[in-house]
Amino acid sequence: MAIYFSDRFVLPLPEWHRFPMAKYARLRDRVERLGLVPPELLREPSAATDLEILRAHEPDYLARAVSGQFHAEEARALGFPWSPQLIERSRRSACATIAAARDVLTGDSFGINLAGGTHHAAPNRCAGYCVFNDSAIAARAMQAEGLARRVLIVDCDVHQGDGTALIFADDPTVFTFSIHGERNYPLRKPPSDLDVPLPDGTGDDAYLAALDAGLAEAIDRARADLAIYLAGADPYQADRFGRMKLTMPGLEARDRLVFDALRSRGIPVAVSMAGGYSEDVEDIVTIHFATVRLAVEGLPG
Repeated sequence: MAIYFSDRFVLPLPEWHRFPMAKYARLRDRVERLGLVPPELLREPSAATDLEILRAHEPDYLARAVSGQFHAEEARALGFPWSPQLIERSRRSACATIAAARDVLTGDSFGINLAGGTHHAAPNRCAGYCVFNDSAIAARAMQAEGLARRVLIVDCDVHQGDGTALIFADDPTVFTFSIHGERNYPLRKPPSDLDVPLPDGTGDDAYLAALDAGLAEAIDRARADLAIYLAGADPYQADRFGRMKLTMPGLEARDRLVFDALRSRGIPVAVSMAGGYSEDVEDIVTIHFATVRLAVEGLPG
């Protein structure tokens, strides 16, 4: 069991991107400072290999990503300037989710990626700050290693997991569940196996009721050996892009609901952080930290 971080791979970014990226280092610092796990369980992942990435992405796309030869439309859609550090960080973040999934499938109580949740990356394109789809790469890695036959992806980021839906559109062994803002990014939303779109302004009670019903259906239909949970902080009421009205207690209740539902069915769950764009970066860190704490402590009363 371990918590994996890749924030030491600092990206050369314009000033307007550095603020939200600061959450990763601050989250690791808080986990370390408060002693949530022993120091040896806070680990830097290796980089995902080409073979691991190619289970989810097309060869020509990987070649463009590695060489920085994105099409003009792709480069605009990504939102970050290309750099070698971007590719290295993206590889390591993908491997962090692989390692987290491997941990929980080999009997450990938790496996957590302090980044990840890059669900807009599709088989042949990047988008929305996402280069490689870590959840898809990890799901296929666990299948290739014989550790899981069927995987459930539980996506609670406020934006629909369009890239994940496209990667697994014709794969009945991976069930994609996304609960998100119906009018939020992306404009075109390819169908997940189960989508729960919610209106702008949805608050705690309505969100939790919809999640409870959707998650129960997803678990029943998925028949999974592994779940990968994308615990976005962006449904928070102060998020710049979220359009939802969830409070911090509501988001913690969301995490408890997800962990309780999966663990009660004996489904190991690996965790990634996904999005978060509050004006106050400490709000994002607090939301993510609560998710990490619940995953580590196993739903304390």
